[in-house]
Order: sequence, then structure tokens, then C-alpha cells
Amino acid sequence: MSTFSLRCLADFRFSNGHSPDRTQTLMTNLTNGAEAAAERVAEAAAACGITLIASLPDGWITPLIARFASDARFRHVAVNREESAIGLCSGAFLSGVGSFALMGASGFLTCIYAITKINYTYQIPLLIGITLRGRPGDGAKFHQSNGLYLEPIIATLGIPFVPIERGADIARIATAYRHSRVMSRPVVVGFTREVLRGEA
Repeated sequence: MSTFSLRCLADFRFSNGHSPDRTQTLMTNLTNGAEAAAERVAEAAAACGITLIASLPDGWITPLIARFASDARFRHVAVNREESAIGLCSGAFLSGVGSFALMGASGFLTCIYAITKINYTYQIPLLIGITLRGRPGDGAKFHQSNGLYLEPIIATLGIPFVPIERGADIARIATAYRHSRVMSRPVVVGFTREVLRGEA
């Protein structure tokens, strides 16, 4: 999946006047940075005792999903709906399994009912990782509403939010995971594009 995304990038770069050599260098740097960032996130998750990852695709987290899927320390489950990730990870907690629900920002916004019904009603902790789409620098016009409403909605629901805006912030995943256990409710960690690309 990441190869397809990078090939599209190569086609775009080449069509905009970049030489094939420069395009290859850009692709290599992007891939290396994203893979290094994915490795750091996977290490942080493993250190918490997380062994189950439930994810839905998002262009920003493709390398991260691939990293979890290929790592024998984790059981990766690709679900077809964000609510399924919430339900699966909540059920995993009841069986003593540490889990991490990983999804895009817009997908997270579809989970309000599942979170309030399952996690709030039954006090089930859950670590949720999302992309911080719609922030300045995200050129996708169709994600701009996420930038306007995502964080205010998280705050309105009373869900603790931990932004992962620099590489050094990746270590905060452990703090977020533990805090979800202390308060018996979900905690959201939000990844910027720069962190996921290994640029921050």
C-alpha cells in the first residue's frame, strides 16, 4: 500500500519538473523517515505491554500499520469500521490484553456513540491513536473540517488528548496508555504528519 502511495508521489513530482533522480531521493527519504517513526511508535507500544492493534487505513499511517502488521510482538487486526476497533480493543481489555485502536481523524469522529456507550458506561480504558488531519500544512481540502472540529469535540467529550507533535513526544504514548488505565476511560494520542514522516 505504501509503495502505491509513493509511486503516485513519484508521478506527481516527475510531472512537476523534478528529475527522476531527485524524485527517487525524495521517495527514499520519505520512506526512511516514515519507517523510522513507525519503528519508534511500535517500540513505545510494545514497552507498554500492548499486543493487539486494531486499525483502519489512512494515508498518513500506512507505514505505521505495515510496521505493526509485520511485527511478531503484535496481533494486528484490520477492521472494516472504526467502531469495530473500539469494540475489539474494549473486549481485549476485559480479557487482559493491552490494545491500541489506530485510525484517521475523520474515522475517530464516527466513534462518538461507541466510545460513550461502551467505554464511558462500563469504564473501559482504551488508547486511541489518530491522525491530526486538517491542521495547517495538510493540503487536503476535504480534511480541513477535521482541523476545525476535532480537538474541540475531543475536549467536549472530556477525553484526555495527547498530541504527538515531535519525535520526542512519541514516548508520551506510555503516559497516555497508563492514564487510560488510571481513569478507566479512553485517551487519544494524535499524530502530526511531520511526526509520522519522521520530519519532526
